[in-house]
Amino acid sequence: MQKKRAINFPDLNYLKVRGRGPTIKSGLWVGALRTKRIATVATSMHQMSVGVFTLFLDNLSDLLDRAAAHAEMRKIDPAVLLGARLYPNMYSLIQQVGEANRHAVTACALLAGVDPPAFPEAEPDIPELKARIATARNFVANIPASQIDGTEDKQVVFTFKNGSTRSFNGQALLLTFSVPQFFFHVTTAYDILRHCGVELAKRDFLGSPRVPAAVNKPA
Repeated sequence: MQKKRAINFPDLNYLKVRGRGPTIKSGLWVGALRTKRIATVATSMHQMSVGVFTLFLDNLSDLLDRAAAHAEMRKIDPAVLLGARLYPNMYSLIQQVGEANRHAVTACALLAGVDPPAFPEAEPDIPELKARIATARNFVANIPASQIDGTEDKQVVFTFKNGSTRSFNGQALLLTFSVPQFFFHVTTAYDILRHCGVELAKRDFLGSPRVPAAVNKPA
């Protein structure tokens, strides 16, 4: 019986694989050493910020359209929906939308090195709240990709409403703070409307599939 000997996988050009590991059998060579190539896809800072914010700000605006239609159909004062909250110590719908806008514009402004737009403090109705979303959406959409791409290691400082600050590099700002904060508030806005009886489903939160490359076009 021919004795099998173990082989070192990287050292041979041809292999016969049997049982639990590679072995050689006289006269029978099967298979070739193949180099596995792993494809990597780069995602830019612009895609991770503007590409995300614009799509879901559009969806958030659409949710308010559904809220207005629900209020009209049910003969409900829209202000009731705007002031609704999931729990007494949580933000209202108006505040949830405002925070989503704030995190989107602040993140992009910090990365691009520009000033974010200021939003009025007056209590809005639904059309005004949609206008504020449009302001946020158009602001981030009109920032050139060249001002955001390559800011992974840029040092930025986020200032909270109470005046305290937190330092980040650009990538950490997006991945661990601004994007999660943004989605927290958009999701809670959806949840408030659903809790109030507005007929919504997950597809309304996600919106229709769109190509992020279109974010350079203002709404």
